[in-house]
Amino acid sequence: MPRIQHLYLHIPFCRRRCAYCDFNTYANLDDRIEAYVEALCIELKLLAAETAAAPIQHVSQASAALHPTIFFGGGTPSMLTLEQLEQILRAVDALIPIDAAEITVEANPGTVLGDNTDAQAYLRGLRALGVNRLSLGVQSLHDPTLRVLGRSHTAAEAYRCFEDARRVGFTDINLDFIFGLPGQTLDQWCATLDVVLTWGADHFSLYSLILEERAPLYAQVMNGLVSLPDDDDVAAMYEAAIMQFAAADYEHYEISNWARAEKASFSNGNGRRTQPLPFCHHNLAYWLNSDYLAAGAGAHGHTYPQRYYNILDVDGYIAAVRAGGRPVASVITLAPEDLWAETMFMGLRINAGVSRDHFAQRCGVTLEEAFGPTLAMLIEQGLLESDKVGVRLTPRGRMLGNRVFEHFV
Repeated sequence: MPRIQHLYLHIPFCRRRCAYCDFNTYANLDDRIEAYVEALCIELKLLAAETAAAPIQHVSQASAALHPTIFFGGGTPSMLTLEQLEQILRAVDALIPIDAAEITVEANPGTVLGDNTDAQAYLRGLRALGVNRLSLGVQSLHDPTLRVLGRSHTAAEAYRCFEDARRVGFTDINLDFIFGLPGQTLDQWCATLDVVLTWGADHFSLYSLILEERAPLYAQVMNGLVSLPDDDDVAAMYEAAIMQFAAADYEHYEISNWARAEKASFSNGNGRRTQPLPFCHHNLAYWLNSDYLAAGAGAHGHTYPQRYYNILDVDGYIAAVRAGGRPVASVITLAPEDLWAETMFMGLRINAGVSRDHFAQRCGVTLEEAFGPTLAMLIEQGLLESDKVGVRLTPRGRMLGNRVFEHFV
C-alpha cells in the first residue's frame, strides 16, 4: 500500500498576535526559535522512524492523483531564516522527498519586508530551497482596518511583497483575504476585489471573519469598540466575490478558494472535470480526507484509524522532544463511521462535491449505505444535488454549508 504523502509543519512564532487570531501562536518568543527548530528536526526523525512505511488505508484515485505536499503554517513561518528552513527541509526529506513535493510557506508581507534588508534575496532563497508555493496573508487593502487587525503591513507593502515574489520566480502564489471585517461595507469589499483581481495572482483564499472568544477582537466587539457587518451583509460580500471572480475567469473550486481557470484541470479519475491548477494540493488532501502527518507544537495529524495532536506549549514541546519521545498530547481512535462523516463534510467543501467512486474507495461503503436517508432529506430541502457521479452542494447549500455539514457529524 502507498505511504503517507502529506506533511504539515507548525511554526508558532509571530512578531505580534493579530487581533482576530485564535491559532496556537506566540509573540515575543524569538529567543526560542533556534531550540524549536532543533526540536522540530528531532521530531521529524522520530516521525520518519515510526511512520515512514505507514500505509494509507483505502486510497482513492482522487487522493492518489495529488502531488506529495509539505506545508509550513503558523504563526509566521517567514520569521525563520533561510538556514533554519533549510535545516528543517533536510529533516523532512527522509519523510517526503522534497524534490517531488508541493512545498508551501505561509508568509506575512510585513515580516518578509521588515525582517530583511533585501526582501527579494530572502524570497529568492526560498525558491532555491525548493519552496514552490507562497501563501501571503494580505487580509485587507484598507490600512485603517489592517491596523485594527494588528497586521504589520500596509496595502502598498502587501502589493510590493507580491511583486517581489513574482520577480524572483514564484509562479504559484496564494493571497489570503478576510471579509466581514470591522466597519467593512459591501462597497469597500467590492473595491478590494476590483483591485486585487488586477494583480493576477494564481490563487485566492477568501474567508469570512470568525469571531473567536479568546482573540482580542472579541472583547473589542463585545465592548462596543468596533462593530461588525451583519449576517446579511457578510452573505452579500460572499456572493459579490463569487460573481467578481467568475467574471475575471477564476474557477471557484472550493467554498473559500478560487484558482485561475485557464490552467490545466485535475481529474478525479471518473472523467469529471473538477479542480483547475494551481489549486492547493495540500489543502485538497484535507478536503479529500487523506492521511497526513504533522509536526510542531499543537500540530494535528491524521493517520486513519487515528488522529493525533501535539503539545501546544512551545517550551513543553521542546522539553518533550528533548526527553526522547514524540511530543504527542492526545491520540483519538476513529471508528469507520467517523471516517465516513469526515470524508463527507470535508469533501462537500469542494464545489465538484463528493464523487461516489472516491467515497467508496476511501470508506469501503457506498454513499447510500452510509448516508442514504440524510442525503435524501438534504436533496429534498434543495441543499444538495445528486447524479451518477456524486453529490454536491447547491448554490443555496453553499450559503448554508455549516448547516449541511452538521447532518454528517
